[in-house]
Amino acid sequence: MNSHPILENEVVKLSPLSLENYHHLIAVASEEKLVQYSPSHINSPAKLKNYVEIALRHLKEKSAIPYIVYDKRTDCYAGCTRFMNIHWANKVAEIGATWIGKEFQGSGLNGNMKSLMLTYAFEELNIEKIEFRIDERNMRSRGSVEKLGAKLEGVLRENVYLKDGFKRNTCCYGLLRREWETLSR
Repeated sequence: MNSHPILENEVVKLSPLSLENYHHLIAVASEEKLVQYSPSHINSPAKLKNYVEIALRHLKEKSAIPYIVYDKRTDCYAGCTRFMNIHWANKVAEIGATWIGKEFQGSGLNGNMKSLMLTYAFEELNIEKIEFRIDERNMRSRGSVEKLGAKLEGVLRENVYLKDGFKRNTCCYGLLRREWETLSR
């Protein structure tokens, strides 16, 4: 699983994230409050490189598949996303560590990314459930996954420290393959 395919449609191209291409994200990653609801540290070139190295270590361990996001409409790199916390035996994975620049938010890019990833997960990786974990306060992201058909399964109270020291509540959403198959018809 150390090599994974490019996922693309007319709007977005998801390519394997690497130490050779992450530099395209330095400007986007330095945007103020880009990952305010995330524990990730990406706002300097060194922090972004460390973030990518961790993602690539998880790829090597077969627990993640990280992507760099390219917006075909604007001809620009937009951010990152990944399959993570992959449990192959249980056929469950999370789509997370997703961030895109502010100019791409609300453009439909995220929905296109998630659609490609869900299709790949359910049809190619034989995943049976996709999970999303989102800060309870991040209503935009919560609304996005609800539009995909994901169901709120519960809230983990004060389970993740953010960069500013705040301990967030995390909303856990899930989408089963059979639910996705019904929605995608």
